[in-house]
Amino acid sequence: MQAKDGTIVHADAARLEAAVAGIFAGLDVPAQDAATVAHYLVLADLRGVGTHGISRIPVYADRLRRGLVRARPDIRVTHPMPAAAHVDGDDGLGFVVARRAMQEAIAAAERCGIGMASVRNSAHFGMAAAYLLKAIDAGHAAFVFTNASPSMPVWGGRTPFLGTSPFAFGAPGGEGSPPIVLDMATSVVARGKIRRAMQAGEPIPAGWALDIDGRETTDARRAYEGIVLPLGGPKGSGLSLMMEVLAGVMSGAAYGGKVGDQYRDLDRPQNVGHSFIAFRPSLFLGEDAYRTRMYDLVSRARACPRVDDDQPILMPGEPEANRMKTRLAEGIPLTAADLAMLREQAGLAGLSIDLDTLGKA
Repeated sequence: MQAKDGTIVHADAARLEAAVAGIFAGLDVPAQDAATVAHYLVLADLRGVGTHGISRIPVYADRLRRGLVRARPDIRVTHPMPAAAHVDGDDGLGFVVARRAMQEAIAAAERCGIGMASVRNSAHFGMAAAYLLKAIDAGHAAFVFTNASPSMPVWGGRTPFLGTSPFAFGAPGGEGSPPIVLDMATSVVARGKIRRAMQAGEPIPAGWALDIDGRETTDARRAYEGIVLPLGGPKGSGLSLMMEVLAGVMSGAAYGGKVGDQYRDLDRPQNVGHSFIAFRPSLFLGEDAYRTRMYDLVSRARACPRVDDDQPILMPGEPEANRMKTRLAEGIPLTAADLAMLREQAGLAGLSIDLDTLGKA
């Protein structure tokens, strides 16, 4: 029976991962890489970031079938310095390329205290927080940057030039306090939210975007065809320009409006650039001091007077972590449209998925 929010099944995360991995394996993606893609997509849905979850399967699969993304890339890594890695993704799936790059950054941080990996010839890599969590799990703090296809103007302009590139930072928490996981678009809203509203035939709030003629609009389709507005005006534009330098110019990837749009540019790879920086948070004070000070910071932040006494003060990433805990226990809500998409994509990959087995036991 379909609930009011459209949910008809609450999927078990592990079963959903297996189904999604099967779809990508059916597209000639090696089993380990298919599992990586599935893990990161389902992780996004577990954390409630549906714009970067399984809803993206059709576009990734379509680009694989068109040969615009390589199922079996020859990822090449060079080390210009002991603490630095330069990764050529060979137009592979962004998840696979980014995973390798973060592994390189973490390995360099283990050797040198800090490590950086710069990436070219990649593709959309999903939710930036996924790579922050990988670094945090290894005991490191991290920055993750990427550029993206043009959908936002440089401040003062009215045509797409910059991507809604995320600013992402993560750090391990203190003893008993959560990690800090900040993953935010440099636009007023992630462009994926506008796309999902367009697909659902729903309006968007005023102030999110302009149409192709530079007029404010609440029509999601007109907004998607137009431009997304930068967060904080010149501040968001400046941060996105920073991504172009760190992830595009320095890496050798496309930059300045030249990154391919995965939905529209169906005749060329994207050549997305990424930048990953991992470092030991205890470099300067030692592990115990770092953990104690982080616990103190979070505790004092939580103790600040609240605007609403019924609403607790949460750290960046904590709402998503709480949602993940709930969805691991209760399942990931899937709608009829989600199930139809999974069935269709499985069929296109030459597979048959028994969707009745996805639900929580």
